[in-house]
Amino acid sequence: MNILILGSGGREHALAWAVMQNPKCDKLIVAPGNAGIAQIADCAAFDIEDGGAVAAFAEENAIDFVIVGPEAPLAAGVADRLREAGLLVFGPSEAAAKLEASKSFTKEICDAAKAPTAGYGHFIDADAAKAHVREHGAPTVVKADGLAAGKGVIIAMTEDEAIAAIDDMFGGAFGGAGAEVVIEEFMEGEEASLFVLVDGEDVLAIGSAQDHKRVGEGDTGLNTGGMGAYSPAPVLSAEIEARAMEEIVKPTMRVMAERGMPYQGVLYAGLMIKDGQPRLVEYNVRFGDPECQVLMMRLGAQALDLMHAAAEGRLAEAQVNWADDHAITVVMAAAGYPGSYEKGSEIKGLDALPEDSSNMVFHAGTKAEDGKVLAVGGRVLNVTARGETLQEARDRAYAMVDGVDWPQGFFRRDIGWRALK
Repeated sequence: MNILILGSGGREHALAWAVMQNPKCDKLIVAPGNAGIAQIADCAAFDIEDGGAVAAFAEENAIDFVIVGPEAPLAAGVADRLREAGLLVFGPSEAAAKLEASKSFTKEICDAAKAPTAGYGHFIDADAAKAHVREHGAPTVVKADGLAAGKGVIIAMTEDEAIAAIDDMFGGAFGGAGAEVVIEEFMEGEEASLFVLVDGEDVLAIGSAQDHKRVGEGDTGLNTGGMGAYSPAPVLSAEIEARAMEEIVKPTMRVMAERGMPYQGVLYAGLMIKDGQPRLVEYNVRFGDPECQVLMMRLGAQALDLMHAAAEGRLAEAQVNWADDHAITVVMAAAGYPGSYEKGSEIKGLDALPEDSSNMVFHAGTKAEDGKVLAVGGRVLNVTARGETLQEARDRAYAMVDGVDWPQGFFRRDIGWRALK
């Protein structure tokens, strides 16, 4: 097959790395790609949120299968446009992608599915939102309703913090994503992510992971897109996973199908787990980043077979073959992230690091220029390793981190602490 992956981050580098290991892949193109992806696949430059442009490129390059990495093209309806052109696509329709693109839509679907989740209010003006906060108190969670690149969620421990978050969102801090706001009950427990493939009818759980959202060690500081992750997540036991599938995922997928928007692609269920009961925090309609990196490290070549089965409606006959192993990824980010940071610093030492089925540096915000690798994003590298135990994987990953020569970067030293404590 000739395969096209849309995206430029660490998630897409991990997807490309796994796909390239499968003999079914004859040719791989990634658009727009990054410096790391360019070492293993062809890269192409066009607007990946323009369905017509993607379809034209796919036709010109005899593409057989398109894998959509990030959420923005899905929310823009790119998968619909490709399907209209007769292309096989991994990723939900624009209508189904509202499970991530609109938090109030997700809450409405969860209500219809009777899926356990946090109580909430949905607001289109600041005064009503503030009145809700004053009535219900803090802690509470303030969310921009739309897509905000993983940053539109404020966990407010006081009413003043919640009021400030409301002012920021309605004031345009997250652009159009904050034009509407959802305020949720603060849920206690331990958070983990469950990844499920869906083909419109059947569902197949393909693994769990735990992300580290806060910028600082000990899970302190500002929320980020993720500073590291590991898989599997011990808190998500087989029993809890089964409950999440039966009480949350399957009812949601049933309601989506009943409403004429059957879901196809990967569904990322963020779960809060307390006393053995999972509750939904949020859905994402694509692989998590950096969770995808640890999942791909563990899945390898079979990831393509599984995604292909989901796209063709063959999940009923598919199965995941897990090794009894662990994977961990450590994010190296630009100093200042998730706030302002400088771009263009050089990263050295990457050529000396191992690249094999147990050790890989996935590039996120990088570009190649004059033979150098430059940092051009907030989250820049995902240093990823696999081992028989989480401790072994962690030791490998941090040994690689210590081999990266990049004074302008920083990282957390405690990725995996919850599972290892």
